[in-house]
Amino acid sequence: MDLKIFGATENLWDPSRAEDLSPLEELAYRSNLLGSDRSVANYGGGNTSVKVRQEDHTGREVDVLWVKGSGSDLATIKPGQFTGLRLAEILPLAERDSMSDEEMVSYLARCQLAPEMPRSSIETLLHAFIPHPHVDHTHPDAVNMLCCAANGEELARECFGEEALWIPYMRPGFALSKKVAEAVRKSPRARFVLLAKHGLVTWGATGEESYARTIEAINRAAEFVFRRSSGGEPFGGRRLDPQPEERRRELLAEVLPALRGELSSRGGPKILRVDTSQGVTDFVCGRGSAELSQVGAACPDHLVNTKVRPLWVDFDPSREGPAELEGRLREGVRRYQEEYEEYFRRNRARVGRGDERMHDPNPRVILISGVGLVAAGKDLKSASLSRDLYHRAIAVIRGASSVDRFVSLSEEESYAVEYWPLELYKLTLAPPPKELAGRVALVTGGAGGIGGAVARRLHEAGACVVVADLDGEGAGEVASSLGPEGLAVRADVTSEAEVARAFHAATLAYGGVDIVVSNAGLASSAPVEKTSLELWRRNHAVLSEGYFLVAREAFRVLGRQGTGGSLVFVGSKNALAAGKNAAAYSSAKAAELHLARCLAEEGGPRGIRVNTVNPDAVLQGSRIWDSSWREERARAYGIPPDELEEYYRKRTTLKVSVYPEDVAEAVLHFASERRSGKSTGNVLNVDGGVREAYPR
Repeated sequence: MDLKIFGATENLWDPSRAEDLSPLEELAYRSNLLGSDRSVANYGGGNTSVKVRQEDHTGREVDVLWVKGSGSDLATIKPGQFTGLRLAEILPLAERDSMSDEEMVSYLARCQLAPEMPRSSIETLLHAFIPHPHVDHTHPDAVNMLCCAANGEELARECFGEEALWIPYMRPGFALSKKVAEAVRKSPRARFVLLAKHGLVTWGATGEESYARTIEAINRAAEFVFRRSSGGEPFGGRRLDPQPEERRRELLAEVLPALRGELSSRGGPKILRVDTSQGVTDFVCGRGSAELSQVGAACPDHLVNTKVRPLWVDFDPSREGPAELEGRLREGVRRYQEEYEEYFRRNRARVGRGDERMHDPNPRVILISGVGLVAAGKDLKSASLSRDLYHRAIAVIRGASSVDRFVSLSEEESYAVEYWPLELYKLTLAPPPKELAGRVALVTGGAGGIGGAVARRLHEAGACVVVADLDGEGAGEVASSLGPEGLAVRADVTSEAEVARAFHAATLAYGGVDIVVSNAGLASSAPVEKTSLELWRRNHAVLSEGYFLVAREAFRVLGRQGTGGSLVFVGSKNALAAGKNAAAYSSAKAAELHLARCLAEEGGPRGIRVNTVNPDAVLQGSRIWDSSWREERARAYGIPPDELEEYYRKRTTLKVSVYPEDVAEAVLHFASERRSGKSTGNVLNVDGGVREAYPR
């Protein structure tokens, strides 16, 4: 198979890896192979199984169905995440005429080998009823190009002949499981089942056979679509020619804070993910894409993460600018919210149970014609998932519309899946949101001891963190320790351009900022008569002007978002207490403190809180204290440098040393709306108690 064919995939089965595995280990191996290609199995989607004979807890040999546990992901699933059920207790259900979802879940829970096992997959009965030892169910792009075509059954027959069975759309559950199993039993020559608007089912005498059939079905479908659509332009040809990548990203950086503000005004703060990749660009520039995007989801599994349809925003970047786009985004989000509320009310009354609670009414995917895609989520993971799933939708739409007319679930069918308790159950398995989930923090001086501790603490609390520092390599080390929620930016806070570039990077990475921690610093010590003008200016350039430049850019971004925010200045005890032989440093720190107070007044009406944390003598991990500052301060106190830390500890009221993590906790206090949402213009000393620095 030519893997350049759109939607094709590769058979990755390695007999040498599989030969010594137990049946359950082999099932995990097979599942991981399927999940390793997201065009085969969506994140969290699809399910696999094996039927074996083994001893139960009494020592008796029984037939056991091992099936994927609900909420797990095929790409990463391990043997312990499958659920074992007594097959003999399940099979008699095939004689029933009907069974509700609630009855099915309750019944299957009683069939588990052990109560502590995860709830079994929604489609457990499908696996149990199919009379073959190994069964795989996936949602491959290539197969769904046929399953989501208006004349999909005819196309499937043309592609597969009698080897494939076509099942009209039914929501997963008892009825679908029974229908598929009956069709498989009646058609011994069949090798595949195609579920309309849904996906693929395969089986085999061995795990390798079932897996190979999945790969075969995908590649046959991909080749069929390729042949049938050869020579045609996707999405009806181009309506717009895309602007250069840099131009589009500049445009997005201008409008994303406004979009993020609209999306966050209901349902809580959002993280945004931008995508201007080639596949997305082809789609948003397509002549027929606006209409195609509104048909519906390309797979039921997408619905909880992408909603029934995305928000499409008409725009022509060749003749329109940021102001026009921002206006359309704001208007589009508000219109989407209203339409979603009406969709919910209409379908709850028509097909719902009546007790559903409406989801966040915002779009999860925003398509901007001629520009790209923006995905939104309550955290980085969910935003990225929405983005990735819409890649799958674009692929299916491209294939289905090139050979036929793309179709999707009806509105009622979509609602039934989106608000289906068994689908929503998966969401309950996720851990509760962290304190700063959905927030973005930017920390200057993030490569240093205090800055690094602040970045790590805010990340632990759930924030995405932009680590900005003059030392780009050091910032990279801190950011890489945070995983995908960390971004490193080299930034000199005395440069207007570099400060603006740091916020620009934060906006393109996550959509904007909510928390800005001004921590970049330096220190000097000298008697006033030996303080050069250059030394004075350097202190004030970083500690006064630098804090001003960062705050000014923060206010600009936060103002466009319109959802408030928090600025935290990391000051110093010296802002309140006179520092001997440190006039340049201390006066600059005092300027910081008063700047924060002024900004608190200015930001208050817009919900922007500005507070200051004043640490003292944080020697551990500090780049400042590793410089000549240690010797200079020791000289000022008339003690050896190696006694400085003990000197500082003894002078505190509490007789304690102060560490970077202590300062980070104080910063988190002011960063968190839950902890200090009604505090602004305040000072929190983290100095162990230095009487001269008590605020008064």
